[in-house]
Amino acid sequence: MTISLQYTNITVSDVDEALAFYRDALGLDVQQDVSAGGHRWVTLGTDAQPGLGIVLSDPHAGRSQADGDVIAELLAKGVLPMLVFASDDVDATFATVQASGAEVLQEPTDQGWGPRDCAFRDPSGNTVRISQAS
Repeated sequence: MTISLQYTNITVSDVDEALAFYRDALGLDVQQDVSAGGHRWVTLGTDAQPGLGIVLSDPHAGRSQADGDVIAELLAKGVLPMLVFASDDVDATFATVQASGAEVLQEPTDQGWGPRDCAFRDPSGNTVRISQAS
């Protein structure tokens, strides 16, 4: 049996703002953009990992009003799970993302447990870490 991750969902408050971060600053490619019922699901990925996607959607997309409201509250608090990317040059990636105006949480730092990494908040407040193996 073989199993692999196909996609993961990232809840964002504004899909267009999130695209400016994930597509333009991080360099991910839009693979699919689907609208239904006043909501959008945008799948992004890279040629380096074909078949693996990140799906951006708003808190109420595909959820009940009550569940979407709870997710929106958690998103506003910045407590949803973080996303960690790998880069072959974390310093260059940091410079590109920082130039986009993203909120910097941590400049590139050599961590005691091995990687060199940095951290940002996306426009919705999600924590995004970028790591480079040492």
